Amino acid sequence: MLFHRSKFSKRVRAGTINAVIWENIDTNEFGDQNNYKTISFERRYVKDDGHWDSTNCLRVQDLPKAAQVLKKAYENIALK
Repeated sequence: MLFHRSKFSKRVRAGTINAVIWENIDTNEFGDQNNYKTISFERRYVKDDGHWDSTNCLRVQDLPKAAQVLKKAYENIALK
C-alpha cells in the first residue's frame, strides 16, 4: 500500500459508549483502490479533574450497551 485515506462516516452511541464507522481507501503502487470500512470503539468518562477522556476498557455494566452499539454499527455497514 502506498496511500491510505480514512474519512468519518457515522457515529453510533449509547450513553458513554461510542463506535465510529470510518470509510477507508487504500491505493497501491499500480493505482488500484481498495475500499473498506472499519470501526473504532470507546467508552467516555470524566476524570477526577473534571475533564472528559476515553478508553477502550469496558466495565461489566458497559457490556449490554457495547453489544447494542456494535450491533447498530454492523447493521450500518453490512445490511445496506
